[in-house]
Amino acid sequence: MRTYSMDLRERVIQALDRKVGTQEEVAALFGVSVDWVKKLLRLRRTTGSIAARPHGGGRKAKFDGGGLERLRRRVEADPDVTLQELLDRSGVEGSIMAVQRALVRLGCRRKKSRCGPLSRIVPM
Repeated sequence: MRTYSMDLRERVIQALDRKVGTQEEVAALFGVSVDWVKKLLRLRRTTGSIAARPHGGGRKAKFDGGGLERLRRRVEADPDVTLQELLDRSGVEGSIMAVQRALVRLGCRRKKSRCGPLSRIVPM
C-alpha cells in the first residue's frame, strides 16, 4: 500500500483549516477515509508535520551476505540436502522456513534425486 502524496495531505489539511466541511465531508470530497483524516490531524498535532512517517523496517533476515553465499555453495555441492540439514550445518539460529526464504531469494532450486527406478505404465 502506498502512502498518500504530500500534495493531497496539504489540500486535506487546508480544507479542514478553512472549515470547508466536517471531517466526514472533507474525507468524501477528497476520496479518503475518515479514519485517515483523523490520523492526519493527530500526526500534525503530535509532531507538527503532516509528512508520512518512515517505514518501520521489519525483521532482519537470518541469512544475509556471507550466509547466503555459504548456503548457495552447500546447495550446489549437495542438491539432495534437506532444509533441516542446511539449517543444522549453517549454525544459524532459525527455522527451516528461514532457509526456504533464503533459497527463494537466491533463486536456488533444490533438485531431489529419485530413490528408486522410474515407474512405467505398461499398456494392457
